[in-house]
Amino acid sequence: MTNNHRVLFRLTLALMAGLLMVGCASIPAPLAGDFPDFQPDQATDRSVGAQVRWGGSIVSTQPGREQTCLEILARDLDRDLRPAGGDLSHGRFLACREGFQDPAIFTEGRDITVVGRIEGFEDGEIGEFVYRYPRMSAEVMYLWPIQPDLMWVDGRHFYDPWWGFHDPWRFHRYPRSRVSGSIIIVR
Repeated sequence: MTNNHRVLFRLTLALMAGLLMVGCASIPAPLAGDFPDFQPDQATDRSVGAQVRWGGSIVSTQPGREQTCLEILARDLDRDLRPAGGDLSHGRFLACREGFQDPAIFTEGRDITVVGRIEGFEDGEIGEFVYRYPRMSAEVMYLWPIQPDLMWVDGRHFYDPWWGFHDPWRFHRYPRSRVSGSIIIVR
């Protein structure tokens, strides 16, 4: 093997190793750690004080005088700790944090993952139904970017390579958007 081939071989190996490492590093650092494995619909009075990592879709944002509370429809988290799509829900919970969180940013339907401590329960209403929400004191709020042009095929998300082209037979679950980025709020 000539010297040029060795250099090319080493560069190829280094590039492949780098690509493998990038693929493994997808969990946002503020969300990392070990947490109890239960969901909001499984929380009981014995859960008060537990440090949890839950996520889901924002239902509403209610700023108050001293804090803002987000009502979140809980969902399973995928391997990247982003809330998974679909119709499966684990109830609702409140994630409250001191200060003002803008409802124009924390909008209905956005995916969010929250780390915090369960501080108790709060009764609220969903329509005329009285609902008991687990209430979390949020330490980390990770607002996920809006997903770009996804479509469902056999229950899985796929990027839509034909974005921008007219195709009346195409089915999309999410509205089209080109927003990216995230908001991380860490205490």
